[in-house]
Amino acid sequence: MENDPVFVLLAGGKSERMGVDKGLLKYKLTFWILEQLNRISTTKIKKVYLGLGYNYEHYFDAIPWLKDALTNNIDYQGLKVKTIVNPTPELGSFSTLQTVLKNIKFNGDVLVIPIDVPLLNSEELNNILSVKNNIVIPNFEGKNGHPIKMAANFWQKLISLDVSKENSRLDLQIKKLNSEEITIIKVNDASTVKNLNAKTAWISYLNEEKN
Repeated sequence: MENDPVFVLLAGGKSERMGVDKGLLKYKLTFWILEQLNRISTTKIKKVYLGLGYNYEHYFDAIPWLKDALTNNIDYQGLKVKTIVNPTPELGSFSTLQTVLKNIKFNGDVLVIPIDVPLLNSEELNNILSVKNNIVIPNFEGKNGHPIKMAANFWQKLISLDVSKENSRLDLQIKKLNSEEITIIKVNDASTVKNLNAKTAWISYLNEEKN
């Protein structure tokens, strides 16, 4: 359907602490960015926007169809995937998010997650999808995580923000909302609060997955 929720996967950072582009980390027999897409494909989501920035050429070299997805939706595991490159990744992750949002031409919900947060299980993600509010946030043991679901009347306002201003951050924009506009969903999957932004965190996560 035209207004079905879509997913935004942000992979535009420099990955300096990791030492390699996070989305191109090897996960079992695939790349991490493809594993994230595989997990999304088990949910009700049908459309994904990939936000690239720094080192986008590395992604195109490793996964050539991501370049094709710049101009055409590419079918992958039942998903329609569109690649968006942020021309100014040095302005931060919000800049990449804003660049992607400018390319979403519909009035439905958008879920957003950074590449270094593993997608939580499909059952709990589908629960998040079923809740209607301006913002829906998963919470594991008292800590808020990702993905964050944003209603159209919230995320469309993000597009016009001046990215150079200090308050042009998703967390700060959410804090401006009234409490009744935000729904916190308790989840049992710790993935929602993980941050795989360094080699030690990645190795620890891989070891957990083996157990």
